[in-house]
Amino acid sequence: MGSAKNGSGKAGKTGSTGNNSSGSARQARIAEMRRAEQARDRRNRALTIGASAVVVAALVVGGVVLVRSQSDSGSSDSASGDSKGSGKFVTGADGVKEWKGKLARNHVTKAVEYPTEPPVGGDHNQVWMNCNGDVYTKAINNVNAVHSLEHGAVWVTYNAKADKADVDALAAKVKKTPYSLMSPVEGQQDPIMLTAWGHQRTVSGADDPNVDKFFEKFVQGAQTPEPGAACTGGLPQ
Repeated sequence: MGSAKNGSGKAGKTGSTGNNSSGSARQARIAEMRRAEQARDRRNRALTIGASAVVVAALVVGGVVLVRSQSDSGSSDSASGDSKGSGKFVTGADGVKEWKGKLARNHVTKAVEYPTEPPVGGDHNQVWMNCNGDVYTKAINNVNAVHSLEHGAVWVTYNAKADKADVDALAAKVKKTPYSLMSPVEGQQDPIMLTAWGHQRTVSGADDPNVDKFFEKFVQGAQTPEPGAACTGGLPQ
């Protein structure tokens, strides 16, 4: 009987020791998990703070670049404009006249006095004339057409002295040519004229080979201040 009791007592002590060991291990694992969780929280906070700093810095830099860009391009919206600045045409060996002088690019809300008719550039309205092969049978506003030139369009113009057959043939060509437009301009010197930003020439008619040459060179040509800008979504007439 005594031996049985002693044996029972020893078994009880062993079970108690096992439970204590298991509990200690469990507490150790819990403590380790808590330490790992705290470490993750610290890392996440650091990453969040770092990302926020990067975003703020990017916004600040972007704002500065935008302000500088607007300042450099002179795209402020003023009430009126005057593009009668100094400059003159110089005719090249190919017969194309190039404007030698500064052509401002400010957006204005009133009429602009241009030194040439039709104009080859300068201050203009913020809305362009649609120039995706658009043919206008009535006169359009210079301030809108100049914006189309800024987008890389070629502007075909004619007056009452132009032959109707030539006008019809040129209209057909324009309709097939993105980044081009056509309209009558009674105040121009010659019957038919072709204009791009900073460039202009007179042609004798629709079959003049210089028509194709001008289109090939200046439709979205190197002279374009804003290449790739839209020729749709503007003013239809």
